[in-house]
Amino acid sequence: MPWLLIDNSNTRTKFALGDATGLLAWRGVLATDEVSPDALTTLLRDVEFSAALVASVVPAKAHILVDFLAKRVPVHRLGPLSPLGIDIDYPFPDQIGADRLANAVGVVHRHGSPAIVIDFGTAVTFDVVNAAPAYCGGVIAPGLGAMSGYLTRRTALLPKFDLVEPTSAIGKSTIHAMQAGAVFGYRGLVKEIISQLRSELPGTPHIVATGGDAALIARGVPEIQAVDPDLTLDGLRLVAARAFA
Repeated sequence: MPWLLIDNSNTRTKFALGDATGLLAWRGVLATDEVSPDALTTLLRDVEFSAALVASVVPAKAHILVDFLAKRVPVHRLGPLSPLGIDIDYPFPDQIGADRLANAVGVVHRHGSPAIVIDFGTAVTFDVVNAAPAYCGGVIAPGLGAMSGYLTRRTALLPKFDLVEPTSAIGKSTIHAMQAGAVFGYRGLVKEIISQLRSELPGTPHIVATGGDAALIARGVPEIQAVDPDLTLDGLRLVAARAFA
C-alpha cells in the first residue's frame, strides 16, 4: 500500500501518493488556511495509504495534520534527523525548512549533485547541495506573488494584475508596465543569485526550478536547466521509503 506524502507550505498544502517505484497518479490540494480535520476527512475519505510523511513550514497546521493522521497510520514528520540519504553541512540544521530538505533529497536523486534548487513559492528559496552530497545552505527571497501583491496593496492607483509573460519591456499600459517590472525584474534577481551561488560552490551545479512560478520565470533564465514540478513530492517519497522501510 502506498504512503501519503504531504507538502504543507504557507499558501497551499499538496498531497500525493507514492511507493518504492515512484509517485502515483492521485493528487490533492487544500489552501493551507483551510486545513482542518473536516477538510482532511473529506479529501482523504476514499484514499488508501499505509503511512504518512508530513513536511511542514506551518507549525499550527502541522499539528493538525499529524494529530489527524496518527489516529489512522504511522506518521513521520520530516526534519534534519530524518533518514534523508544525504548529509547536512549547516551549523543550524533545525532552522532548515522541511520543504528545503525534501528539495535537496529530490534533486540529488533526479538530477545529481552538486545542485541548486530554486523553489518558487510564497518565498523563493535557493537550496544548495554540494558534491558530497550534503545540504550546505542557500538563499531566501520574497516570492514573485508576494512582491507583486505588496506593490498593489501599498499604492493607491496600481491595480491587481496577472503574472504572465510581458509582450515587451516598454509597458503600454499600467498593467503591462507592472507585468514587465515583475517578470523581467524577478528574472534579474534570480540570475544574480545564481551567479553568486555558482561563484561559491565548487563544481558545475545542476540548476533546477520547481514551484508555482517556476515555468514562467525559467522561460527567460537560461541558467535554469530543468523545471521539475514533482521535485519536492518525490523528495518526500524518497524519505518515506527510508522512514517506513
